[in-house]
Amino acid sequence: MSLVEVTGLSVAFGSVRAVEDLSFRLEKGAALGLVGESGSGKSTVASALLGLHRGTGAVVDGSVRVAGTDVGAASERELRGLRGGKAAMVFQDPLSSLDPYYAVGDQIAEVYRVHHPASRRAARARAVEVLDRVGIPDAARRSRSRPHEFSGGMRQRALIAMALACEPDLLVADEPTTALDVTVQAQILDLLHALREETGMGLLLVTHDVGVAAESVDEVLVMRHGRAVEHGPVGSVLGSPAEAYTRRLLKSVPRVDTPRPPAPPAGAVADDASRDGVVLEATGLRRVFGRGSKAFTAVDDVSLEVRRGEALGVVGESGSGKTTLGRMLVGLLEPSAGEVRLDGAAVTGVRPDVQMVFQDPVSSLNPRRSVGESVADPLRARGERGPAVRARVAELLERVGLDPAHYDRYPHEFSGGQRQRVGIARALAAGPRVLVCDEPVSALDVTTQAQVVELLDELRRELGLALVFIAHDLAVVRRVSDRLAVMRHGRVVEYGPADGIYESPGDPYTARLLAAVPVLDPGLAALRRAERREPAVT
Repeated sequence: MSLVEVTGLSVAFGSVRAVEDLSFRLEKGAALGLVGESGSGKSTVASALLGLHRGTGAVVDGSVRVAGTDVGAASERELRGLRGGKAAMVFQDPLSSLDPYYAVGDQIAEVYRVHHPASRRAARARAVEVLDRVGIPDAARRSRSRPHEFSGGMRQRALIAMALACEPDLLVADEPTTALDVTVQAQILDLLHALREETGMGLLLVTHDVGVAAESVDEVLVMRHGRAVEHGPVGSVLGSPAEAYTRRLLKSVPRVDTPRPPAPPAGAVADDASRDGVVLEATGLRRVFGRGSKAFTAVDDVSLEVRRGEALGVVGESGSGKTTLGRMLVGLLEPSAGEVRLDGAAVTGVRPDVQMVFQDPVSSLNPRRSVGESVADPLRARGERGPAVRARVAELLERVGLDPAHYDRYPHEFSGGQRQRVGIARALAAGPRVLVCDEPVSALDVTTQAQVVELLDELRRELGLALVFIAHDLAVVRRVSDRLAVMRHGRVVEYGPADGIYESPGDPYTARLLAAVPVLDPGLAALRRAERREPAVT
């Protein structure tokens, strides 16, 4: 009997058919990747394996068997035994999965005691054991820490430890590395691979990142609109896909080994002799948070320049100072030392010429105001009134690929990629000369990423905008950037033409970042995994 047997699975939420007639198997010790765009039904399938749709109003048809349990026919008691005992799930956002008020070790111990008649002391010892196994240093001491005291990578390790506490036969990992930088992502993927080899557990990996699948699984099932498009060995599906949709998906994947194609001259400024002049310049920027013994230097003596019509990429791991630098460039943070110059003149505070596109459009757009009104804010701030405002907003919405008729819709009525387009339209409303984009595509699937990146590139060329593109995804940054700044511990460790740095990094840290980027060749991925040493703690 297979570890997982799914036959004719369909899941409907009201009139929406999220999954339609899906069938697949997963054997013990094997790894299957569910790959597809947002809305393809991947996470719905993952939840169905643990019966998480029960009681939600979803209509589930078909058969799902996991570790011998018929999920659809199981009693509540049998489902409780399945969840955490035989099958465990690791979610995308560990902060929302861990209780902020309780120590991490106590939470793992509680899960263990639900499935095993163990004393509190024995459960605590088990928690420390699994925390140590997933690479948490000084596990006994750190088990008493609360989630906010862990880094993002360590929180994800803690969730994996919780899942391993009862030695499940199946681990379901739903986008477990989406919010992590490339080096931490590589560590988590290496950990999952090692655990699967050591314990013999099966792995179902849900991801929109095809490169992550290539690094981690034996077989791939490509989904679209709730249906299976293609299913087979990972090498065959990614190396020579049979379906047009799979080929389009792979074509959208950014790659660090592909140079950025030369852009045509910016149409709006092609005849302007000052097109390549410096627009924005940072000199000796430093930012310190806190005072005395608790002072922390987030950015330390950073100098760089952004020229008219060019794209400057800023990359680095979480905590490298990228976002703090970006906020100083747009005037949201005041430097502790150094200065920002616009056209050679020192400036402070927020100004229309330099605008920011934020990582999360959900939190940067007011949910109680229509998207049209949000885009109109910069126009009204500079004194515009009357019908001209609505007309200008319609132009901006159309320019970023949205329907002007959707002026009165609210943010929740748009997809993630559409909300990011709204954020770009709002930034453009101020008439900027520089756009600072802080992780603008990190939460989007690869095809939507490609669309937003293409839009930014078009705007840069047509409007002569300078672009500062901040991201932890080195492959996306290569697709965008003319020049590159690599940050580590608040400092710029490498700075220059992007293609030169990608092809021949001069700093060992840059080389390590590039070596951690997922590749689409499973054979090469296995080779690189073997070359990597025990993951460093994050």
